[in-house]
Amino acid sequence: MDLAMPTSLFSNMQRLMTILLILGFVSPCSCVRWRVSTQTNTYNVIDYGAHGDGKSDDSEAFLSAWKDTCGAQQTGTLVIPPKGEFLLNYITLNGPCNAPSVNIQLQGKIVAAGKNEWIKVSEIKNPKTKGLTNETSNLIVISNVTNLSIDGSGGSIDGYGSTWWNCQSCERPTILRFKFCNDLTVSNLTITNSPKAHIRINSCENATFSDISIRSPGDSPNTDGFDIYTSKNILIQNSTIQCGDDCIAISGGSSNISATGIACGPGHGISIGSLGRNKAYDTVEEVLVKNCTFTNTENGARIKTVPGGSGYARNITFENITIIDADNPIIIDQYYDSYGKAESGALNVSDVIFRGFSGTSAKEKAITLNCCPSGCFDIVLDHVDIVSSKPGKPASCSCNNAHGKATNTVPECSLSS
Repeated sequence: MDLAMPTSLFSNMQRLMTILLILGFVSPCSCVRWRVSTQTNTYNVIDYGAHGDGKSDDSEAFLSAWKDTCGAQQTGTLVIPPKGEFLLNYITLNGPCNAPSVNIQLQGKIVAAGKNEWIKVSEIKNPKTKGLTNETSNLIVISNVTNLSIDGSGGSIDGYGSTWWNCQSCERPTILRFKFCNDLTVSNLTITNSPKAHIRINSCENATFSDISIRSPGDSPNTDGFDIYTSKNILIQNSTIQCGDDCIAISGGSSNISATGIACGPGHGISIGSLGRNKAYDTVEEVLVKNCTFTNTENGARIKTVPGGSGYARNITFENITIIDADNPIIIDQYYDSYGKAESGALNVSDVIFRGFSGTSAKEKAITLNCCPSGCFDIVLDHVDIVSSKPGKPASCSCNNAHGKATNTVPECSLSS
């Protein structure tokens, strides 16, 4: 029997197979896009239902995209694409991740909901609470993620803080908070108008923040640039911070913190503290602030501790600092938040170096070292040259219970030996 296939039938089957193959490659089906996305481990929030119109809540789309990014078998990349404006209420991006490392590419704009909408959504989800909860007190929380890289090139986050700032009794949210994140890299990120702090770093190790731009009005309340708590090996570099509170605040439990190439102002300077509030035991050590500029700030280099606390602030260096019309260019204040109350006990402040300062002071006291009766020790002023920003007016130094030495320092300071 001849089993050969007729030529016409064979030709028709060839054409059919060709058509099926072409359809397979060009199909716009979302399931095909999803398979390609999985193979490349890139997850675009648009593919998860984000509208990017600045009006629709895109929170759930972000969370769904994060779930797949974090769960990828290889390095996962979450993409917030350009030209979109993505409205969020509050989200938590939780780890630990299955992916060995995670990237976030912020190319579009994230905007926070205004105060009334934020509180409304918070109350719907948490009807038994009044005000914000731990869940809703931050716009974006990233928690327990290792080897995370965020690149904000082309993108930004707007906290819409103007809807909050006039409400003095409101508990206002932070924009971006990192918790228990190790080996973290954040670069080229722009954040504006936070209701409260712009970036908080809690219990993190080995983090680098580069080329960060933070902008809020100088009179916006408590809008710190960076708040650092119980963290170590943190570097903030080559960044511009304009805010209504500390440009960088380094708080208890932190060590090996570096801030270099920071342009601060307006704001309250770069501060160690406040430490010892509510009679707490706080420690900060191994801090380097170098090659920074303070312009029209309330303070420059500051250490602030609250009477009644315990612990220490030590091995702290401020070096190569330019001061332009700051109210308090150099200040140690061990009576911070005391409101005139006499409290026994204070943190030990020691091994503090102020070296290579130059510029102008907006007030007469360019240097204030106001230590408690137990004293601050091993304080060094070296090559400091600060004059009044008002022509013909003097600049002065005030020392109280400060022990150490001053060399090549203007205004002249007399520290106890």
